[in-house]
Amino acid sequence: MLAKRIIPCLDVKEGRVVKGVNFVDLKDAGDPVALAAFYDKEGADELVFLDITASSDKRYIMFEVVKKVAETIYIPFTVGGGINDLETIREIIANGADKVSINTAAVRDPSLITRGAEKFGSQCVVVAIDAKRKGDKVNRGSGEWEVFTHGGRTATGMDAVAWAKKAEQLGAGEILLTSMDRDGTKIGYDIELTRSIKEAVKIPVIASGGAGALEHIYEAFVDGKADAALLASLLHYRELTIREIKDHLGTKGITVRR
Repeated sequence: MLAKRIIPCLDVKEGRVVKGVNFVDLKDAGDPVALAAFYDKEGADELVFLDITASSDKRYIMFEVVKKVAETIYIPFTVGGGINDLETIREIIANGADKVSINTAAVRDPSLITRGAEKFGSQCVVVAIDAKRKGDKVNRGSGEWEVFTHGGRTATGMDAVAWAKKAEQLGAGEILLTSMDRDGTKIGYDIELTRSIKEAVKIPVIASGGAGALEHIYEAFVDGKADAALLASLLHYRELTIREIKDHLGTKGITVRR
């Protein structure tokens, strides 16, 4: 079994890490460079940096912050937000990122996935999917999820499972899957959503949105079949440490990197 990954996520707005609930009510969570350095020392497997308002503000990502973070850490580093073309991907990688995460631009122009994979390798192209359950069954059962773009502001009408399959076919090397219904709630990942996406594709799937306890992370790996777990609030506010998470998973028989 491949080792499961624990990945802190830095949602960055105006140069500061923020965290909210269901993509709104954002609160300050610290300096991205300082947090990145802390998580690198703590034993994080990778780091994700998302400039969460770049697409909605129609601007380029904050390259100077990306570069500072990259210079601070040694673990693989994924950057997303406002990425619309190959030149931006090239510049992000040149500033130290190992992978790029694309969402809004990929939906608008799916060929960007293919062109990015051909130019930089599939392993560099992560397709982020922000998904929300259709109808009012937030916590159980509709079995259908809609894709949203622009930081969760724009509904696309696209089915999340079908989009994940297409993204893989176009050359994506990984899926970063966020449940908008669970984001920041600490009630657990959307296991049904995670499992549905994972069973539909062969590439790795990162579960995101809703972690509030050690058991939630275990469930994401076992019941949700995720390859990695993305974490924000729990780590930013020191409710759990990466070491505590990995120790717990190890006692449960989950293979993690040490």
